[in-house]
Amino acid sequence: MSSQPDHQPRRTLEVTDLQVSVGDHLVAVQDVSFTIGRGESVGLVGESGSGKTLTCRAVLGLLPATGHVDRGRIVLGDGADTVELTDAKRGTWDRVRGLRLGAVFQDPTSYLNPSLTVGHQLAEQLRVKRRLSRRDAHARSVELFAEVGLRDPAGVFHQYPHQLSGGMLQRVLIAIAVSCEPELLIADEATTALDVVIQAEILGLLRRLRETHQLSLLLVTHDLAVVAETCERILVMYGGQIVESGPTEEVLRSPRHPYTQALMGVATIGNWQRRKLDVIPGQPPAAGAEMPGCRFAPRCAYASARCVAGAVPLTDLGHERSARCVLVDDLSAPSVQEVSA
Repeated sequence: MSSQPDHQPRRTLEVTDLQVSVGDHLVAVQDVSFTIGRGESVGLVGESGSGKTLTCRAVLGLLPATGHVDRGRIVLGDGADTVELTDAKRGTWDRVRGLRLGAVFQDPTSYLNPSLTVGHQLAEQLRVKRRLSRRDAHARSVELFAEVGLRDPAGVFHQYPHQLSGGMLQRVLIAIAVSCEPELLIADEATTALDVVIQAEILGLLRRLRETHQLSLLLVTHDLAVVAETCERILVMYGGQIVESGPTEEVLRSPRHPYTQALMGVATIGNWQRRKLDVIPGQPPAAGAEMPGCRFAPRCAYASARCVAGAVPLTDLGHERSARCVLVDDLSAPSVQEVSA
């Protein structure tokens, strides 16, 4: 007797050749491709202005008024559950946001209505998206507040945003984001404004929710230490392009792009208290800046005429690794152990 086929989607999200422009044809994101598998956690890392947030907002259909996708594809799900999000209409987004896509951002106060209790805002999501009754939405809201680690969840239900701390508000936002059991949760700098203790608690919460809700996670951050602790795979972004990708442990052990290597020098990974943290010289390119060749070349210790002679492709290195560097086969990068020594 033949076994039943596995109907579980193997792919949660696939982004192919994404290009995003802002304003007067300023290309801010270019040639971005990646896939997130079901239940997988992926870290998107880079300095401010690297294009991380624009990439996520393109996936969520929340680009600024002056932003638009020039080319590429954004596909959610796999098989019969596939939804094309590129140029999706409002009806599609109504069926996807909240239900299949959840999001948590850096400043929860910007995404919560100060005139409504946090419980009302969560319950309203459940009533609209899941069509629960008022009583069931209230009960489920209290359960979710307990699940994300809020003390006295029944009491928190009746509180307003200004009555809660930053860490509590971030937990409320996470509860709202996972309330409808989405396939993918996008956390964009969700722990940046929190102190290190609360940050560790939120990261632990995200890991636990991944397991209990079978979530895929796209974690956006500038901090390699956060990715090292949370994500199975890493995408390193610079100047609107992905410059390196691969399994997190392997990339951090042996980075194959000078920018990743430079990030390792400023990251609090390993026994960082025994070494002096480096500084990456110069500034990232302005969004939309036209640059021949490698965009990191002006700040790179290895730069030569080869680096600016023409566009540098993303080279497949095998074993799910890739890097965008003309020296990719020659670069000798320090490992985590060497950096930490």
